[in-house]
Amino acid sequence: MRLFIIVVLPFLCASGVASGAAADGACETAENGGVDYVVCRFDPAASDIRLFLSNESGEPYGHFNWVNEALAKNGEKLAFAMNAGMYHEDRSPVGLYMEAGEEVAPLNTNDGPGNFHLKPNGVFWIYFEHGSKAAGISASEMLELEAPDAIYHATQSGPMLVVNGEIHPRFLANSDSFKRRNGVGVTEEGEVIFALADTPVRFYDFATFFRDELKTPNALYLDGTISRLYAPALDRNDPGVPMGPIVGVVVKND
Repeated sequence: MRLFIIVVLPFLCASGVASGAAADGACETAENGGVDYVVCRFDPAASDIRLFLSNESGEPYGHFNWVNEALAKNGEKLAFAMNAGMYHEDRSPVGLYMEAGEEVAPLNTNDGPGNFHLKPNGVFWIYFEHGSKAAGISASEMLELEAPDAIYHATQSGPMLVVNGEIHPRFLANSDSFKRRNGVGVTEEGEVIFALADTPVRFYDFATFFRDELKTPNALYLDGTISRLYAPALDRNDPGVPMGPIVGVVVKND
């Protein structure tokens, strides 16, 4: 099961985050606790955040370039992209996946091995109806209570990093598991923040970064080890094995 999402951190904070201020949508590098991050911030009301899985022929895109190729037909392009959730060997989503209002895969609340089943896991969702747009992250078991009815895009992954301001209860501050990791968080104001750790990091420290530095009361792990980022402003178009779901921000082609 594989899937990434990458992020860049854009602010300066007294607790050791080294970076310049960034406007909405900017991706920047940052350092915190000896870990190098990339952080990207987006206002979902003003940004066109979408999920991508398969092309018109039903084949998974697999790579950022193929998403860009499809968007170009409509005069559009990616301004940012990242792996967006865990997937099977055929690159089909492990859990809930919705794209443009269509449910491709159902919510998965089964027990099992691996990070996806390290409960609670969760869903990153985008709501879009009647010109109103918002984003959120809900623990899978709470999705029906917390998320609006008209979800337009959604991807399920796991584990949750931060749940209502609390670090995932299974994370250990002294764990010896260090990996590159990527995830997404949503602030109380509704801002969406994607982050990628270019330096191997513990789950606990990654979650703490989201909660204490990025100020996201809810955050979701997207994947690790093969996490990849597309950020033209940083000259990033990470290569690697074909991916499953991809999250991206779309803009008009100049």
